[in-house]
Amino acid sequence: MFKNGLKLWSINKNYIKNAIKIYENRIFDYIELFTVPDSYSYLKYWQNLNIPFVIHGPHFGNGLNFSKKELFDSNIKMAKDTIRWADSLHSNYIIFHPGVDGDIYETIREINFLNDKRILIENKPYLGKGNDLRCIGNSVEEIKLILTECNIGFCFDIGHSICAANFYKINPIENIKNFIKLNPVIYHFTDGYYDSVYDEHLHFGEGNYPLKEIINLIPNNSMVTNEAKKRYKNSLSDFIKDMNYIKKFLN
Repeated sequence: MFKNGLKLWSINKNYIKNAIKIYENRIFDYIELFTVPDSYSYLKYWQNLNIPFVIHGPHFGNGLNFSKKELFDSNIKMAKDTIRWADSLHSNYIIFHPGVDGDIYETIREINFLNDKRILIENKPYLGKGNDLRCIGNSVEEIKLILTECNIGFCFDIGHSICAANFYKINPIENIKNFIKLNPVIYHFTDGYYDSVYDEHLHFGEGNYPLKEIINLIPNNSMVTNEAKKRYKNSLSDFIKDMNYIKKFLN
């Protein structure tokens, strides 16, 4: 069995009542909260839930790009705001993306500047959807370099590794196995198109990933966050459906 994570955004107070209910029904074990920039005023909606949190920082789409030296000041400001969320919600882990279209050694420098051992770096596809810019951390070698140079942990996004494998024209399952050798602390797992270079964050059963084969590779008792897109404004029924769908493979 896995420890299942529900992915929400810091501004998603509309899901809180539903989240409390399904947490009490043991549908998930923790919330992975994406901290939207300048949303700290929403903290009050989350801090009394009595639910464990993992924090996910802003990324390229929000303006945080550790691989760009010219963005250093704004990167560090947003990252420290994210760390503040983690402190307030007593999170043991803070997930960041390595950056886009820049220098991996700048990413390493900026992460080391933050000097927070709770940080987990997440692997990326080769191409960022919508811009086709090269993502830092798209290979086992790049992630291993960041982990070694920064002495931090690893968040393994399975869909991202499949997309990167397709770009490099290597076997996706072998790529997953090689990433798992880096001992991920947290996994991200959704469905997608098995031959695509773009990550879709689909609900289970909507794509054609070999779900059973992939699940059998994930160590028992791992933390696994479902990042599938939410369809409904005030309901988490699609997340519940995903959890029920995946149970048949776990059993």
